[in-house]
Amino acid sequence: MTVPPSTPDPGYGAPGNLPAPGWYADPAGSGSLRWWDGTAWTGHLSAGQLSAPANPYRMGRPQISPSTPVYNPFIWLIATLPIIPLISLAFWNPVLRTRTTGLRRVQTMDPASILTLPYLLALGTGLVIYAVSAVLAYLDWQKLRRDGVVRPFHWAWVFLSRELYVIGRSVVVHEAAPRRGLAPVWVTLGMIVLTAALIGIKVSTLITAVAGHTII
Repeated sequence: MTVPPSTPDPGYGAPGNLPAPGWYADPAGSGSLRWWDGTAWTGHLSAGQLSAPANPYRMGRPQISPSTPVYNPFIWLIATLPIIPLISLAFWNPVLRTRTTGLRRVQTMDPASILTLPYLLALGTGLVIYAVSAVLAYLDWQKLRRDGVVRPFHWAWVFLSRELYVIGRSVVVHEAAPRRGLAPVWVTLGMIVLTAALIGIKVSTLITAVAGHTII
């Protein structure tokens, strides 16, 4: 079996130290690039023509096959799970109450009027989703590696920010699969806008309610 030239870092090759999946000079001599899936040549040919022998050191990140999916349930769950605490937050409509405390009978805001069940559910589900997102990011990272993406964005970035992982992951996949891989970024941006809008509405409502109470 004819195999393509080795990549600069054999450690990223397929099992058996074969070259990593990517575009290489067509061994049939067509002058085009043919897709090597890591174990055998495929029928995919690139549209471009080679003007000189391919130099693996100038190819950048190896590209994956056009038939390889770049999305999976893990990344979609990471991008969309934050809708759950937003639903709880949407039902948070506190009715502010005051209570009298101390010897001087000072009136203060009753915290129980703010820390209602929807608020606590939004807070609790947010923490659970943070932990679940770490597991999903690890599974997504492993899936990308199995699909031939070289050095996918590391899953541990999700601990710093779920949005950071989605954006970094999408950029790397887009490099390996041009014109594909950026859809989770747009979903995440939509979630950020929706979250900001809902929080803005709730804060505005709360400020209006506070202004309507006279606290001595």
